[in-house]
Amino acid sequence: MIETTPSTHLAVWRRNLFAVTATSFMGYTGFTIAMPFLPMFIAQLGVSDVGQVALWTGFSLGITPALTALLSPVWGRLADRFGRKIMIERSLVSFMLLMAAMAFVTRAWHVLALRAAQGLFAGYGSISIAMAAESSPRERMPQAIGLVQTAQRLGPGVGPVIGGLLAAVVGLRGAFLVTAAFYGLGLLLVFFLYDERAAQVEPAEPADPHGGGRVTFRSVLAFENFLLLMGVIFGIQFVDRSFGPVLPLYIEQVGVTHGHVPLVAGILFSIMACTGALGHHFCGRLLTRLSARTIVAGGAAVAAVGCALLGATGALPVMVTASAIVGIGIGAAMTASYTAAGFVIPSGAHGTSFGVLNSASLAGMAVSPMIAGLLGSTGMRAVFFVDVALMGLLALVVSRMMVHVVAD
Repeated sequence: MIETTPSTHLAVWRRNLFAVTATSFMGYTGFTIAMPFLPMFIAQLGVSDVGQVALWTGFSLGITPALTALLSPVWGRLADRFGRKIMIERSLVSFMLLMAAMAFVTRAWHVLALRAAQGLFAGYGSISIAMAAESSPRERMPQAIGLVQTAQRLGPGVGPVIGGLLAAVVGLRGAFLVTAAFYGLGLLLVFFLYDERAAQVEPAEPADPHGGGRVTFRSVLAFENFLLLMGVIFGIQFVDRSFGPVLPLYIEQVGVTHGHVPLVAGILFSIMACTGALGHHFCGRLLTRLSARTIVAGGAAVAAVGCALLGATGALPVMVTASAIVGIGIGAAMTASYTAAGFVIPSGAHGTSFGVLNSASLAGMAVSPMIAGLLGSTGMRAVFFVDVALMGLLALVVSRMMVHVVAD
């Protein structure tokens, strides 16, 4: 730990927050340059049946977060012990190499194998949030978390459009190489700009909520609302990632010509991501007026309305509006959930605690594409109606069970 004046602390916090935010933006942009078009890439590898394409896509999208969910608390605990910067660098290097390798696969199972390898080394998303939460003044924590999550949403807002254009110019294989380059740029940003020595300038609070010292997974689960928030984050992420395996196929099914599917799908994914970023960004301001419970429940209800519109019609203008509604609801609900958790997590337990929350998020990401793929093989609209039911249930449970928390 180093001694700093308040003005120095503010300058360090802003620079570190910029580094984490910019790195998150680069990583999430790179990921969504190619991955939203994975169904088309699987088809290029020789899988011709639409149902089989949906299944291969679902399992390929799901296996990385499934494995990451198992390891995320471990990586978070190691970050608490050895430093977050080295952990995020480790993750970015692995993604850069594995995404480059994706450009040279020749079989669908090669994609699945590389996605599994990514799951063993991933986890920079939760570590980024922990870095933002720990280095920020406590009263600025909602804004810091919201800003990082905004970057994690804006990246997917830009990525699919870039990917849609690249698919027409250099092909999907070339898009994977561009993705690797984005991860490389993110690695340089965090390496040169983030100052971990100055990230925490105040003594860490005890990790145990009952006054103990050493953080354990059991003590993390004892934090106020923590188990409920794990379920909420799982559900939100489940809905958010359910569109990947089916939306491009659904767009073609409702009448969009095959050659225009990448561009239309990219636009819809981008709208959902950009409005999600707005939800993340404005959530910090809403939390000064409303409780996290109100925002989470309201965001889930709004997302349910959007999912219902997506499943009810194939008209493109309605789908554009529905995508925007889904994005806003999910974005606000997600940031409010992480902020509510951040208010009750002591500084010495940020890595482990956000790692556990990230496991819930990743579990939703893992299960969702697999279930969506299975549902999509029987009927595309079924995915949207399941999403409606889940978002409605979350809104009801949160409004009745979540305990109101505020910053100290």
